[in-house]
Amino acid sequence: MDDRLETSRRRYEQAMFGGDLSVLPDADRALDGVEADLALARGMIVHARFLDQRVADPAELTLFERAADLYARLGDQRGEGEALFWVGLYHQVVAGDHEAALPPLRRSYELAGSVDDRLTGSYAVRHLGFADLAAGDPVGARAKLEESVELRRRLGFGPGVAAGLVALAHLAADEGRRPDASALLDEAAAVARACAADGVLRWIDQAREQFGDDS
Repeated sequence: MDDRLETSRRRYEQAMFGGDLSVLPDADRALDGVEADLALARGMIVHARFLDQRVADPAELTLFERAADLYARLGDQRGEGEALFWVGLYHQVVAGDHEAALPPLRRSYELAGSVDDRLTGSYAVRHLGFADLAAGDPVGARAKLEESVELRRRLGFGPGVAAGLVALAHLAADEGRRPDASALLDEAAAVARACAADGVLRWIDQAREQFGDDS
């Protein structure tokens, strides 16, 4: 973001003092990038507040959609893919509308794959898995959740791996595979402790209580 702001300042000086007005579109593109980055970051903060307070703020969706539109105009597929994930997340988690979440999540997954953005891909496919669960397709859901965990393992993203294992444990428990669920929670706990993911450890404790797992 700092680089983009500096670019816009340099282009202003070139136009103002050097008389080269042809550089102004480049300044606009730099500032569009700043605006996209800021909208995405601000939307994420709004979402964090929602998770804490469970009070929806319509500004969250507006911010993510603005970021996605700006990144698309800039031809920034990585940024667009990330922003579209958050658009899908809003529909799925905040609005509880899995159908509305599917198009942006699918597009996010496609874009992430095209630029080898494994982190965004891991998030998008994880939430596509949750959509499968909501649609009554546990087999599809398991495949997607496992893909998400594998992408995160390759990145060395420990907290994300642990969170993914917890989701798989819930699925195993729902299917009556309690030994598998317990083993997944044990692995998740080991990963979470290794990377000090205390929030995920709390999820694991809650899952054990829910499953009646005394491990």
